Amino acid sequence: MNKWMNVTQKVIPDLMEIMKRRYEILQQTSLMEPVGRRSLAAKVGMTERVLRAELDFLREQGLMIVDAQGTRLSEAGKQLLVDLHEVIKEWSGLNDKEINMTKMLQIEKVLLTYGDTDKDETVKSELGKEVARLIQVLANGGMTIAVTGGSTISTVADALKKQQHMSDVLFVPARGGVGTDMKFQANTLAARMAEESGATYQTLYVPDVVGEDMYQSIIKEPEIKQVLTVIKKADIVIHGIGNALEMAERRGTHTENIKELTESGAIAEAFGYYFNEEGKVVHRLQTVGLQLEDLQQADYVIAVAGGSTKAKAIAAYMKQAPKQTILVTDEVVAEELLKNN
Repeated sequence: MNKWMNVTQKVIPDLMEIMKRRYEILQQTSLMEPVGRRSLAAKVGMTERVLRAELDFLREQGLMIVDAQGTRLSEAGKQLLVDLHEVIKEWSGLNDKEINMTKMLQIEKVLLTYGDTDKDETVKSELGKEVARLIQVLANGGMTIAVTGGSTISTVADALKKQQHMSDVLFVPARGGVGTDMKFQANTLAARMAEESGATYQTLYVPDVVGEDMYQSIIKEPEIKQVLTVIKKADIVIHGIGNALEMAERRGTHTENIKELTESGAIAEAFGYYFNEEGKVVHRLQTVGLQLEDLQQADYVIAVAGGSTKAKAIAAYMKQAPKQTILVTDEVVAEELLKNN
């Protein structure tokens, strides 16, 4: 494949540019459909005249449907988008970065998407699509999937499609509630993922962080105890990675404690654990749900986070990540981590 691509690049030097341009049109249409030509042109950075010519070509190939509602992909276009995704990753060298990142972090696998999540919201959607594809490949009947909350994890729910083999998969929240935005709570996302994929779900209606006395009381409640038992035996865990101080503020942490986190060098957070640059746990909250040690028994741990502002946090957490972790992140994080290696 590499030899063919190298030869093609020499004979038709602009082929890759054309392919990437049409891939971006297909990709953005998939994320925005049905979409008007003006909105699509602005998103892909083309004039409407140039975009019209590209859409005409893609429509003639049976890949696009353009009507009064807007532009959307045909079934053939959806399949081509999947195939093109892999071809362009290999041709552009993204596959090589994935391999190098996997070796560097010493985990199961790294999957990369193009761009910077901080600068383009659609890159976050692509992270969600990558995780959704993983779920649909890895999940078997009878499996339990535990998910945390957050805006990045919510894009996974957006990307899931109903699958026959998912009907007896169980989604559960990996932790209690964090913050005040209900649409990004673990309970909400577990329910949404189940609904979108045709699976089932259980809920855990407790706060994420509690005092020791309340914690001991909560975990003795029969219903909560039963759900926690299920959560801790999850076959697949899907979670985000946060910047330490941002997560502390989301949890309403007192100013004094934020100062302590800053002084301890905390830069990353996951499951209520705060990590410094060396990956050492410098602070731990009493949380209801999965603990760091519980991840060891999962078949797969899928960590998803992106953006240049999270590169250091991701690098720090990965020093503690279980070996069976699959990291789904974006190209800018890969470039930052490989550069500093």
